[in-house]
Amino acid sequence: MRVPRPGGGHPRTRPEHLGGDKAYSSRRNRRYLRRRQIKHTIPEPKDQRANRQRRGSKGGRPTGFDKEKYKRRNEVERTINLLKGFRAVATRYDKRAYVFHGTVTVAAIRLWLRT
Repeated sequence: MRVPRPGGGHPRTRPEHLGGDKAYSSRRNRRYLRRRQIKHTIPEPKDQRANRQRRGSKGGRPTGFDKEKYKRRNEVERTINLLKGFRAVATRYDKRAYVFHGTVTVAAIRLWLRT
């Protein structure tokens, strides 16, 4: 992933914040994100929480979790699922990125006009 900077310079290669579901809550994933200094909102499953608490002080401290940011993740997922209702977006037959970008833009405009 590369995000160009408006004033020039090297493009950003890491996001400011990452939201994930319980499937991505492994210790290895969290360590990787901390090493790259990426803030994250990933809920901790009950079994991982129980194992951590069972270990006591050796289990480490609880993971930080922001419920409000996690609720926003649901909105993004629902919007992506609405966009996938358009066959051209779901299958991505377009060869060129700018054509696919236009397809997604038209689909988003059509969704916006429906509401």
